[in-house]
Amino acid sequence: MILTLVVFGVAVLLWVCTPLDDTFVALAAVAALLLFGVLPASSLAALGGATTWLLLAAFVLAAGVTASGLTTRLATWLVGRARTVRGLAHLVSLGLLLSAFFVPSTSGRAALALPVFGALAEGLKNRRRVVRALGVLFPSVILLTAVATLVGAGAHLITNSLLETATGHGIGFGWWLLLGVPLAVVSAHLTAEIVLWLFTTREDRARPLQVEVAAEQATVEMRVPALVGAARSEGPLPGVPCSDSPTQHRQFRTLELAPPPLETPEQPRADGTSAAKSWRRRTPALTRQEWTALTVVLAVSAAWLTEPWHHIPPEVSALTGALLITAPRLGTTTFKAAFAEVPWPLLVFMAATTALGTALIKSGAADLAAGYLGGGSDLRLLATVIGVSLAAHLVIQSRSARSSVLIPIVIPLALAAGMNPAALAFASTAAAGFCHTLTSSAKPVALFSDAYRPKDLLKLSAVLAPVTGLLVFAAAVLLWPYLGLPLK
Repeated sequence: MILTLVVFGVAVLLWVCTPLDDTFVALAAVAALLLFGVLPASSLAALGGATTWLLLAAFVLAAGVTASGLTTRLATWLVGRARTVRGLAHLVSLGLLLSAFFVPSTSGRAALALPVFGALAEGLKNRRRVVRALGVLFPSVILLTAVATLVGAGAHLITNSLLETATGHGIGFGWWLLLGVPLAVVSAHLTAEIVLWLFTTREDRARPLQVEVAAEQATVEMRVPALVGAARSEGPLPGVPCSDSPTQHRQFRTLELAPPPLETPEQPRADGTSAAKSWRRRTPALTRQEWTALTVVLAVSAAWLTEPWHHIPPEVSALTGALLITAPRLGTTTFKAAFAEVPWPLLVFMAATTALGTALIKSGAADLAAGYLGGGSDLRLLATVIGVSLAAHLVIQSRSARSSVLIPIVIPLALAAGMNPAALAFASTAAAGFCHTLTSSAKPVALFSDAYRPKDLLKLSAVLAPVTGLLVFAAAVLLWPYLGLPLK
């Protein structure tokens, strides 16, 4: 009781006497009460389900990480170490895989990667086949590596929510990481090899790569945060207590980073090497904002992974991290700016499709549909679910919508066949990440549409679709049972 009064009193004081965003203060107060156990995590249901809050907080975290320049530094640092086209393709794949842990949206990751691709395309403008291959590779890897983490796509959260509704047990963040990372790593690098095989020649792959200066230029240009202003006071308010205090006039702003001087490739250095060869070894130290973003993301990830020990719900950990990364002076962006980056239509759509999927399960409609589809052997049912999930993007373009339609049917199918519903649902969700056939199949594919021709997607899809299906099938049969997700 005393703690509640203290938190409420502090919130009122902050509302009245500081220029802090009102919503930020309210959420901070709620987060404090949640962390101290005064409020149960179910209290968040008043403003939306736990899944919605988790994704909302993850988007705010992603906005803070992006504003810090950490993701761009990571991408360009990796790309700058490539010596050949094959090496570049695999380093790009690795960088895009790592971005799945920072940005909880495939379209957001694609938008973040687009400037990096533009810098590479400019440096490789005389090698059109390589540029086209990279234009196909970027969205392909982004889509297939989302499976690495529970927050990699809204469809994953929908699957988890529907599993909890139907069976009482979902797939936690740590378990999803254990299951998804191996598949994501293999998919990323196998996709890189397939793209190189389909779109480049042996001569392209053997020719030395020289894009060092272009990559460095990309680093310099994109390390400057886009945000230069934040919450500002509008001066004293007549009749409002404390509004004329020095705190009320304080303004918070993010600091612009001065780009380091760009050396030319011909400029000699003390050790006799050129700047083009030595800049890789002179990576600037992490800035304060980058350290803040990295620390907050690692802390939130650690809280998600250790949930079985401390029992703090994932949405509460994510909300706490979102507040830290937007806190004045401490954070890397402002609360208002971060919320402006949240794709609200996606959140509403995800909440609606989750409700539809829940209705299918609770009303018995999913059981009826599963009964018509019949059963079969375990492996045949697994292969059928994977095949339908792979092809579903041709009919249902939204990844979240595919999960809300498929998972409510997959779960009763698994139960009727005596299989593990979590295993079949996870396989379906992983396979549904393939959506490469048409430009309209996924937003990341559309974002890179200027870099390739439509027939290139058909060419890739003809090879990548069966390969992806075989990978998911092999993982479900040979790997996931040893990681705690058996088929039976």
